[in-house]
Amino acid sequence: MEEETEALEEMERELEEMRECYRSGRTMEASWRKSQLKGLLRLLREREEEIFRALHQDLGKHPAEAYRDEIGSLIKSVNYALDGLKRWMSGNKAKLPRIALLTTAKILPEPLGLVLVISSWNFPIGLSLEPLIGALAAGNAVVLKPSELAPECSSLLANAIPYYLDDKAVKVIQGGPGIGERLLHKKWDKIFFTGSARIGRKVIAAAAEHLTPVTLELGGKCPAVIDTLSSSFDRKVAVQRVLGAKFSFSAGQACIGVDYVLVEKKFSSALVELMKVVMKKMFGESPRESQSVARIVNKHHFLRLRSLLLDPLVKSSIVYGGSMDEESLFIEPTILMDPPLQAAIMMDEIFGPLLPIVTLNKIEDSIEFINSRPKPLAIYVFTKDEPLRRSMVSKTSSGSIVFNDAIIQYLADTLPFGGIGESGMGRYHGKFSFDTFSHQKAVVRRSFLVDFWFRFPPWNDHKLQLFRSSYHYDYLGIVLTVLGLKRTNRASKGI
Repeated sequence: MEEETEALEEMERELEEMRECYRSGRTMEASWRKSQLKGLLRLLREREEEIFRALHQDLGKHPAEAYRDEIGSLIKSVNYALDGLKRWMSGNKAKLPRIALLTTAKILPEPLGLVLVISSWNFPIGLSLEPLIGALAAGNAVVLKPSELAPECSSLLANAIPYYLDDKAVKVIQGGPGIGERLLHKKWDKIFFTGSARIGRKVIAAAAEHLTPVTLELGGKCPAVIDTLSSSFDRKVAVQRVLGAKFSFSAGQACIGVDYVLVEKKFSSALVELMKVVMKKMFGESPRESQSVARIVNKHHFLRLRSLLLDPLVKSSIVYGGSMDEESLFIEPTILMDPPLQAAIMMDEIFGPLLPIVTLNKIEDSIEFINSRPKPLAIYVFTKDEPLRRSMVSKTSSGSIVFNDAIIQYLADTLPFGGIGESGMGRYHGKFSFDTFSHQKAVVRRSFLVDFWFRFPPWNDHKLQLFRSSYHYDYLGIVLTVLGLKRTNRASKGI
């Protein structure tokens, strides 16, 4: 108990020191922001092998997968922020109407202050450092709480970040749910959370205590709609992209991974046969021996996935895969055909290497199917049919929609990434990250030379007429009223 009290007191002291550091103006300087971003670049390049080892120990990721999804994408994001930083910091001139004589205005981004980033375990490096890029570029002091479910990556970040970044303004706090809960109840200028909707609700409730603004990056059941493509080449490309998006990103433990497939019944058998061929090409005859299949993060999640698969209503729908090994936390990439829609596997986010296929009478029914469920983080549609594309865009709602591919939207720094409804709120990546961690302050400058005398009491009908003309931008009316050449309408006597 005494140790816990001391730890809490130390945490509070560190947070107060960070607030003082921010108030000193140190983090607002462009030079400081650039130095922190360059420090992140050095961390990613110099600690690459350590990151590979940590990701393999926590999740069984191959270095190629680790570089594609975490190291490489972060290097790209840091370079993008460095290239745009001066432009982002300069703000934008605001256009004012001509009536605002001798007045200028601009929108100037300013840092929020001391912000908290809570990251997830499925991409423990990427989901920790991607929001950190935006927070540092925007000039904030940052506390990062990495997930305790990826302990090697959490430890790596805690040890490496003080070496590369300003330890007075950037700190990593490790710990379990108890530490996370205590952090949430502190006063922050922003909380950025990546994780489950269940914990997201707790984050919102805690943030309400201090009216803290929140960005929530959650998840949901992201569908892939596969139309009856006429070309065998197109079908193969579509299947490869769907299976890659499902199984090659942390073994399906990805918030924007494909959760289930929608397809016309008449095409389903051919689709499954093609999937089997592609799966064997990707993962071999014995996926358990493959180094291309990541592992489930821990026993709890393994048992959760096993229970989804061994549900008596679901087990008979397995058409490919299904093997698992609890000791190594391995679950074979698995395909299911038409599991019951009321089963947990079709009600909850799967977050693992299980891919249900749901058959429809016609592909247009996919819109109603998607709309009958919570809004997903992403929708993936494989089609050449233009009317179907238009309908998908206009009649569904999701964080993003991608045609003929999957997950590529995450890599584009020029696109906002985020959810809607139960899949999240707020967005980041590129300048959207900078904006997420900035306050857009209106800055207005006015000359003393020209004043509109009718703005001030005492009130009369003449001034009322001038207000009417002014708010309609009726410049001729203003001139005529001032010169007494326009009839003044009398105000209602009841006012």
